[in-house]
Amino acid sequence: MSEAEVTREGVRRQRPGRDAVPGAEGRRRRPGRRRRRGEPTVVPEAEFGSYYGRPIIKPPTWKAADIAGYLFLGGLAGGSSALAAGAELTGRPALARAAKIGALGAISLSTAALIHDLGRPGRFGNMLRVFKPTSPMSVGSWILLGYGPAAGVAAVTDATGLFRRAGRAATGWSALSGAAVTCYTAVLIADTAVPAWHEGYREMPFVFAGSGAASAAGLGLLAAPVREAAPARGAALFGAALELAAVRRMERRLGPLAEPYRGGRAGLLMRAAKVLTIAGSAGAALPAGRSRAGAALCGAALLTGSACLRFGIFEAGRVSATDPHYTVLAQRSDRKAATPA
Repeated sequence: MSEAEVTREGVRRQRPGRDAVPGAEGRRRRPGRRRRRGEPTVVPEAEFGSYYGRPIIKPPTWKAADIAGYLFLGGLAGGSSALAAGAELTGRPALARAAKIGALGAISLSTAALIHDLGRPGRFGNMLRVFKPTSPMSVGSWILLGYGPAAGVAAVTDATGLFRRAGRAATGWSALSGAAVTCYTAVLIADTAVPAWHEGYREMPFVFAGSGAASAAGLGLLAAPVREAAPARGAALFGAALELAAVRRMERRLGPLAEPYRGGRAGLLMRAAKVLTIAGSAGAALPAGRSRAGAALCGAALLTGSACLRFGIFEAGRVSATDPHYTVLAQRSDRKAATPA
């Protein structure tokens, strides 16, 4: 028999509770809407979760020492090359030499950390077999290939005094390509599905650029004589202002998705980065920061603050990937942004 009962006269009789009744009384209410008399609906609020409580996406398996160290050292190398070019143009040879040697050491350690994470050196070579513009990893590998030798030539020619013309050309090229080295890692992590990284794609390059400039300034303040440290002090103020403004804007725009940057170990690292960066840049601008001891303290604070920032961003990404709550929030945010008004 059908859902409705049929009488002998062939008239269809409605079955209470099963068949829709025409008219206002029988209309269905949409989920989430309330009755006219203020009675709440029986539809439960949506909860964030996943099957068996497992993460919706696969969390990063990278080691913090390798990848966060790779992010920090790459920014230090790129920022130092730019600082070296500025110091050379303004006649500060000691600062230029310290920045060039620092850039070579940082990019060497950064590449070693990347290769260690890959497991075998041959895997880095495999990434150079093709050039894929749509892949940040492919583009980044070629950027490193173009930057590393130039940074090496700039440092060696400055230290030995040989082939000065080639050294000047290498200094200029490493300064230009160093900007890409500083920022491409931000594009690299923002291209992943990790919510705290992916949703911060707008501000992350500015965060990394400011952090790279601040760390290079810290190295310059530590290694160069005080009389030649004026470009480093300027880079400290610029880098700190850019980094702090970009982080603040990113956290405000992300809203609830910014929680991983504020809580737990990541929050502790981010707060330490903020305090150290402000202290280091402010101290470099004050007269006390122009003494040898003061400059060294400010430089150490800037370097440590930049490292804390990179490790904090790495930890926040790991936390957001393991919690389904943030993955769902990111998906809803993307869907809302893609929906036309």
